[in-house]
Amino acid sequence: QVQLVESGGGLVQAGGSLRLSCAPSGRTFSSYAMAWFRQAPGKEREFVAAVNWEGSITFYADSVKGRFTISRGNAKNTVYLQMNSLNPEDTAVYYCAADRLGGGSRSSNSYEYWGQGTQVTVSS
Repeated sequence: QVQLVESGGGLVQAGGSLRLSCAPSGRTFSSYAMAWFRQAPGKEREFVAAVNWEGSITFYADSVKGRFTISRGNAKNTVYLQMNSLNPEDTAVYYCAADRLGGGSRSSNSYEYWGQGTQVTVSS
C-alpha cells in the first residue's frame, strides 16, 4: 500500500518554528513533485508550498512566502516544510501530497497521493 506519512506537527507559541517531514512508504516519489497543503477548521484545503521533482523549483502561497521553506532530502524521496515566524492563522492540519507529473502545481486536483495529515497549532 502506497502511503505518505507526515510528522513534526505539534503545539507552538506564536513566533516559534516547526519542521514538518513527509516520507513515503510502498514506493519511491523521487520523480514526483511534492507539496504541502493545509486545512483549518471550517475552511477549504489550501495550497501552502510545492517543489518540483529535482528540488530546483519551489513556489509558495503568498501567506507563507518568506516564512516557510519547502525542500527535498538528499535522495529526493522525502520532503520537508520548515515553518518560521508562526502565527495563529497558520493553525491547521497540514497534508503532504505527490504529483507524478513532476513539475508541481498549486491545485490540489493535480496530486494523486495524499498523507493523513499532521496537526499544527499555534497559540497566541
